[in-house]
Amino acid sequence: MKMTLVSLTVIFVLASFATLGYASDPSPLQDFCVAVKDADAAVFVNGKICKNPELVVAEDFIFRGLNKPGNTTNPVGSRVTPANVNQLPGLNTLGISAVRIDYAPNGLNPPHTHPRATEILVVLEGTLYVGFVTSNPANPAIKNKLFAKYLYPGDVFVFPEGLIHFQFNVGKTNAVAFAGLSSQNPGVITVANAVFGSDPPINPAVLTKAFQVEKNVIDYLQAQFWWNID
Repeated sequence: MKMTLVSLTVIFVLASFATLGYASDPSPLQDFCVAVKDADAAVFVNGKICKNPELVVAEDFIFRGLNKPGNTTNPVGSRVTPANVNQLPGLNTLGISAVRIDYAPNGLNPPHTHPRATEILVVLEGTLYVGFVTSNPANPAIKNKLFAKYLYPGDVFVFPEGLIHFQFNVGKTNAVAFAGLSSQNPGVITVANAVFGSDPPINPAVLTKAFQVEKNVIDYLQAQFWWNID
């Protein structure tokens, strides 16, 4: 009986590690797997097809441009400049990417989530109010919890994978931050854009019920242009 329990424990532990191993991007099975452009791929796969290693060049591993400020002239006053597998094909299968985020005064990176990545953010310039909200608690009487802080140059903050988070420039000058993400292609779901700006639009009856507001409020929100800052 004791050996059976030990065996079951070992199996459970191994299964747990296996689950963690497949919880994010798969590990590479070779030195590198430079991505082939989607337009040049004969088939679609989960991720990107590998370029022939004999044709790989140094340019496949470099992306230039994160030193350049993004254009924040838009309704939310921010701009994300990504360096993921779509801009840097050498990231394919390596499970990492980066972004630069520029914020005008009062600029906002709106509440959003990365379905495939944890994000670690470092502030270079300015003052940001940042935070994330937990997933729904098991106890329906408990509200989702907000974890938020004011960040200054040199401060680092982490946003757990899949959780809704935001950054807001509370200073009177421009702000700049850089972030690393634990996926070659983290994905972004901006909450307002997805809920009110989908194509085709979500039936207003669904949203009036979900948000407990009048239909004219939903009609107004769905009529807005929801800006994509990526």
